[in-house]
Amino acid sequence: MAFGLWFTLFELLLKLFLILAFVKKGSAGITSTFTRTKWQSFDIPLDHKVLAIPNGYNAPQQVHITQGDYNGKAVMVSWVTADKPGSSRVQYGTSEKKYDFKADGTVANYTFYNYKSGYIHHCLVDGLEYETKYYYKIGEGHSSREFWFQTPPKIDPDSPFTFGIIGDLGQTYNSLSTLEHYMQSGGQTVLFLGDLSYADRYQYNDVGIRWDSWGRFIERSAAYQPWIWSAGNHEIEYMPDVGEVLPFKSFLHRFSTPHLASRSNNPLWYAIRRVSAHIIVLSSYSPHVKYTPQWLWLRDELKRVDRKKTPWLIILMHVPIYNSNQAHFMEGESMRAVFERWFVRHRVDFIFAGHVHAYERSYRISNIRYNVSSGYRYPVPNKSAPVYVTVGDGGNQEGLAGRFQDPQPEYSAFREASYGHSTLELKNRTHAFLNWHRNEDGQKVHADSVIFLNRHWASNLRRRRLKKDRLKARGKIDF
Repeated sequence: MAFGLWFTLFELLLKLFLILAFVKKGSAGITSTFTRTKWQSFDIPLDHKVLAIPNGYNAPQQVHITQGDYNGKAVMVSWVTADKPGSSRVQYGTSEKKYDFKADGTVANYTFYNYKSGYIHHCLVDGLEYETKYYYKIGEGHSSREFWFQTPPKIDPDSPFTFGIIGDLGQTYNSLSTLEHYMQSGGQTVLFLGDLSYADRYQYNDVGIRWDSWGRFIERSAAYQPWIWSAGNHEIEYMPDVGEVLPFKSFLHRFSTPHLASRSNNPLWYAIRRVSAHIIVLSSYSPHVKYTPQWLWLRDELKRVDRKKTPWLIILMHVPIYNSNQAHFMEGESMRAVFERWFVRHRVDFIFAGHVHAYERSYRISNIRYNVSSGYRYPVPNKSAPVYVTVGDGGNQEGLAGRFQDPQPEYSAFREASYGHSTLELKNRTHAFLNWHRNEDGQKVHADSVIFLNRHWASNLRRRRLKKDRLKARGKIDF
């Protein structure tokens, strides 16, 4: 009897070992067969209530905030006034309707073809306390409006924090579903992966008009928590037929980034630290080969990362480096060739991208052995490599990218063409939960959910435990 029991146990353990080995090699990837609801992908009409202009003469609209410094003790408040410049002042305080502090910002506008924008205000509110709820008021007289935001906990490797990840949002009914689902998720800050309004799919003055409607569309979330911006191809807006040849013109006027705080000379690439995460934003559509400004900046920024303070190293970009969809396949190859070796060397935890209108998660793989003469053509498992996650399924009018490579490549762990968003729950310095929420399922269902170990701390855990024990013995521990 005992022998039979042990044999059965051995058989079960052997099966478990084979399954785990199979998954580790990346050959157990899943292509979801879920069939989504056939919603039409057209933009919400301008007279819909979710795009409504607020009441009152010259009332502030398109209100949104982003992190305003390197460490999370400042926010940049941005808004638009339609009729005249008005005041660029933000009044704020820690009690509702009691504004003890004030900050003054700047105002400007721009033209695009014959469209003239409203007056765009940006105001830096700094010197804030961590983990504090602030109320703020903008505008004048009866047309003023009031909002609030919560500052993050201080920089701390073990403070829990939840990021939302959204890409390629647009302003369709699918976009609205994504935004409403995200607002129920408990996310505290949005990491936005580029392709915002899709206004460039319009012509002439309608380009600017659809930027305005998108600003009002996202206000329900973006006025209350920071959205961390990255730019995509739909922000380029290169339209020489109407005399518009300055790339990113609308985006750069409307959306501020804290690039100077991270020593960047361009608002399209920058970095922030927020709680336990060091977040680097790259520009897929700016020069990034060796010796270019973005290359030089990233080289230096990676040296500034302190994994003892911010153990989670996260990179945002628009074009995915690894993607098994037929849409935009290998468009990220130029950035992979330049930066992948750095990503592996610095043990980046996650690289989030959009562009492909689907969701996909990779295994930890790299192709750093490849060059034009080596012959190593295929990515291989690499414990030091990032997980690559494509979240380009926000809901824009171009629809979903449902044509995946067949068979599924070994580097691809899970993929599905449905609208949704992701959340990244950083629990402490060692563990994080990555979830993908399909819109059709409602908020409580995770269509894809994985627990990850931090690359830096997991790889050095045994060595660090030994060091900690030695420091304890010497009375020098300060953990």
